[in-house]
Amino acid sequence: MARITGPKDRYSRREGVELFGKKKSALLRRENPPGKGIRSRRGRRPSEYGVRLREKQKVKRLYGVMERQFRRILEIARRRAGNTGVNLLVLLERRLDNAVFGMGFGNTRPMARQMVVHGHVLVNGKKVSCPSALVNSGDEITIRPREGSQELAKAGIAMSRSLRQPPSWVQVDDDALKGTVATLPKRDDVPIEINELFVVEVCSR
Repeated sequence: MARITGPKDRYSRREGVELFGKKKSALLRRENPPGKGIRSRRGRRPSEYGVRLREKQKVKRLYGVMERQFRRILEIARRRAGNTGVNLLVLLERRLDNAVFGMGFGNTRPMARQMVVHGHVLVNGKKVSCPSALVNSGDEITIRPREGSQELAKAGIAMSRSLRQPPSWVQVDDDALKGTVATLPKRDDVPIEINELFVVEVCSR
């Protein structure tokens, strides 16, 4: 299973936003992007391609997908009616690991992804261990009734509730460790500012 294992603080600094839901973000310490130093970059303006590339990298790192998987999702988005960029973001929001993160069972997306892969999550009563599985309206997401799974989810909720609330497209019962996909996510539910047009443009080159 491919996953992003690089330096998460550097990724967040590079994109200028906190991508991984960390409480102690590197952006609170250093706002400048990583590299050789401020002087070596002073006065440089990014190219048009560079600006578009940063938008694509931001999306990939936010949702924790690799290049090949990202391209597959983009092809699905292109085949669907409507705006390709919006379709892409909605499909990424619908990933099971993102839904588990949004409900707060995982404090970060990497944690939520690991919970899914390790079999702690049930969808409509059945174990689903594929983090890229897409949730649908009406799906019920619960935590497996094992002590280890329950404690992990409770710890995730305790940490995540102090940082954020669940998005509008899910409903969560913290005590029952149960969440429901009330409706499919919309473009406005994407948690950070992204220019999806730039993402599609750079992938079309």
